[in-house]
Amino acid sequence: QVQLVESGGGLVQPGGSLRLSCVVSRTRFSINALGWYRQAPGRQRELVARITRVGSTAYADSVKGRFTISRDNAKNTVYLQMNSLKPEDTGVYYCNAVLVSVRGDDFDYWGQGTQVTVSS
Repeated sequence: QVQLVESGGGLVQPGGSLRLSCVVSRTRFSINALGWYRQAPGRQRELVARITRVGSTAYADSVKGRFTISRDNAKNTVYLQMNSLKPEDTGVYYCNAVLVSVRGDDFDYWGQGTQVTVSS
């Protein structure tokens, strides 16, 4: 069973920084895209940042210039460096992995989520 384990969430003051990590394990398939999503109370889950296997990235407009997504393919790990955090960045952050089978079928997996709270 594929596992995605996130870490690095917590409580931080506005203007502070956090670094999230997500390790993908127990997979026989190739890992294609990796991403971070977040869900604030009462709101739908939204894409924060995404990175392809070759390193192409995409960001939500609200985090451009403040967040950086990166990955280490050798470690099956994706990171999200979050700087200049704002209260509106508060939410549960979920790691997402798109795995590709040898036949070319895509499979979507999610982590359990890690809480990020930005508050003074």
